[in-house]
Amino acid sequence: IRQHREIHVVMGNEACDLDSTVSALALAYFLAQTSPAPRAAFVPVLNIPRADFALRTETTFLLRDRGVPAASLIFRDEIDLGGLHHAGLLSLTLVDHHVLPGADAALEEAVVEVLDHRPLERDRGPPCQVTVEPVGSCATLVTERILQGPPGVLDGTTAALLHGTILLDCINLSPAAGKVTPRDVACVSLLEERFPELPARDAVFGALQAAKFDVTGLTTEQMLRKDLKVLSNDEVLVAISGVFEDLETFLLRPGLLQDLEAFCQARGYAALVAMTVSFNQRHEPTRKLAVYSPQEPLRGTLCRALEEATAPSLLLQLLPSPWPSVAAYAQGNAVAARKKVLPILRAAL
Repeated sequence: IRQHREIHVVMGNEACDLDSTVSALALAYFLAQTSPAPRAAFVPVLNIPRADFALRTETTFLLRDRGVPAASLIFRDEIDLGGLHHAGLLSLTLVDHHVLPGADAALEEAVVEVLDHRPLERDRGPPCQVTVEPVGSCATLVTERILQGPPGVLDGTTAALLHGTILLDCINLSPAAGKVTPRDVACVSLLEERFPELPARDAVFGALQAAKFDVTGLTTEQMLRKDLKVLSNDEVLVAISGVFEDLETFLLRPGLLQDLEAFCQARGYAALVAMTVSFNQRHEPTRKLAVYSPQEPLRGTLCRALEEATAPSLLLQLLPSPWPSVAAYAQGNAVAARKKVLPILRAAL
């Protein structure tokens, strides 16, 4: 700000999963390499505080494996986006999301481009460039963009990061998991063609999946923060956490109810939806979810919305819950991941 230097930030969503992280790193690198006479510095920003990075176990694993030191990354609490925008110095490209949370609403007018793979929730007029395509991984859209650019920009490190991310997001390109599209498959094949030294798909996916589901030693609070999205309306905040443990095991954690209360109270959440997923040997998912709120009317509203949803139908079956303030369900529609459930909850609010 003191030097009046323009900054072009590329930033993923606030869950800051592997897809958001790698999409931001790879696209910022590509823009820095290819922009003609850039006035701005291109900066990838990981949309979490640095203190939370250790909870993103699959991301720390892949970056460490590929020799990208954590010291070279910039986190959300290390850059003043509001100050930059206020000074008229910020351009913002959003990857892996296209709607900023309420707390960031002031930054909306700085958004110049969007690359996302979830259903479009709001239109953006020109001059903002919008690419929203229903692929399995946002990293696929970034890979396509880089491969359409000048030859020679894509290096082995970036290729390995994109390759691992698409494989993890698309469950090793398994059709049974319901995430992969032909474009994801094409990008993985193109990356392998260009970089034959990339490790085998099964090895990459196995290592990343093991790192992602390794919750040993995490407290309940850390598990809920590991993969967290927040929805809000004018009155309430609702947290939606991806939990990498079977729901029954999670519900029987010692002191769970007190932990849920403390987690929500500390952050001002009126309710929390925990979505669990596990995979069998054939990469077929099993999904379950729990809705916690001490406020019965809100809990009822969210449960009804999930039970009665038709686009898509979640095919929920009530499971026994040890707590009256927690409703638990098995989810018959196992391919409906969180990005399909978020719009249902948003509409309910």
